[in-house]
Amino acid sequence: MGKRPPSSEDMEKGREKARPSMPPPHLCPPPPKPWVPWLVPIIFVANVAVFIYTMYVNDCPSIDENKCILPSLKRFSFQPFKENPLLGPAGLTLKKLGALERQRVVEEGEGWRLLSCMWLHAGVVHLLANMLSLLFIGIRLEQEFGFIRIGLLYVLAGLGGSLGSTMHLMRTTSPTISVGASGALFGLLGAMLSELLINWTIYVNKVTFLFSFSGFQSLLTGKSKNPQLCP
Repeated sequence: MGKRPPSSEDMEKGREKARPSMPPPHLCPPPPKPWVPWLVPIIFVANVAVFIYTMYVNDCPSIDENKCILPSLKRFSFQPFKENPLLGPAGLTLKKLGALERQRVVEEGEGWRLLSCMWLHAGVVHLLANMLSLLFIGIRLEQEFGFIRIGLLYVLAGLGGSLGSTMHLMRTTSPTISVGASGALFGLLGAMLSELLINWTIYVNKVTFLFSFSGFQSLLTGKSKNPQLCP
């Protein structure tokens, strides 16, 4: 007997067997959500709030209202330019609130001033320079490395800057106090430079980024000598 001719069903099954199997579709993982910085804005708000409180405690009109700058601000008015050219409080007020002073730290054991001085600013000019640098550098670094690393770096670099400032004050003969977050900001600036060198190839506008980096470095270097006042 002859073979039965293949039916249409058998032919369809044969086509399915001969058809090459398609690879499973490649599923790409969803892109990570961009990190929303919150620590750097909190540091910004804290610094501004501490400066406002410092001016409230200073209360220039209670000392001599006729010599205050912008007396319309009442107790928030600034000390005379001869006393503080940065539009800020008196040196005695900063000393009272935790400014860095060699005698208090070394001889009287007030080590807490190494941290408290990071949150004090000598005036509006000093505060604006620091906060602009903080927002430009800090937000970008927090998006890149997260709040834990940036928070630790900010505190440790600020502490290191306070220690260096204490060593510098030991060489001065006149009683001088130091305030500001320049040490912490220089730590962030160093982290920004290292990130730039590591990821140099992915930057498109390298010249623009270098000019921005150099500008903020000059800003920090230029004002780092200002926040040392005589009480």
